[in-house]
Amino acid sequence: MEFSMLTTMRRSVRKYLSPAPKSGIEAVLRKAQMAPSWKNMQTSRYYVVESPELLDEFRVNALPEGNAKKSENAALIVSTFVKDEVGFIDGKPANDAGNCWGAYDLGLQGAYLVLAASNEGYDTLIMGIRNEEFIREALAIPENEQIMAVIAIGKRGEEPAMRPRKELSEIAKFF
Repeated sequence: MEFSMLTTMRRSVRKYLSPAPKSGIEAVLRKAQMAPSWKNMQTSRYYVVESPELLDEFRVNALPEGNAKKSENAALIVSTFVKDEVGFIDGKPANDAGNCWGAYDLGLQGAYLVLAASNEGYDTLIMGIRNEEFIREALAIPENEQIMAVIAIGKRGEEPAMRPRKELSEIAKFF
């Protein structure tokens, strides 16, 4: 799909018909890996929950009720980044942002991920409210990784309208 169409057609979907298959998720994650990262360190990590049994348990224990409902019939991707690497030089923060650089790099990959999903014919919903303890234990995520989001991915079961965007003058200043 042409890029400007892809960016304007992509929506956060809150109702799914079916999950993206493993092959589709792999294709999306390969494209997400192409995002730039600090010194090409690539510290973003993904944990894909696709088995129906684990998905049911995961939704109940990892997500608040509203997000559990919104992500029914979708696979789930947990996104993390390795802490204390990106944005650090010789073990010390390179500037006041520190680990925010790891979050920044993961955000870049997240943008690539949702756009790649749309390009592959899948839809997504990024959810930030989650039960970190359950997720870390259920997926054996190491303590040196910061859990950021749970992303639903699947075939849409609704046609959400575009939500309004702020005027460019509200978000950008030119000098």
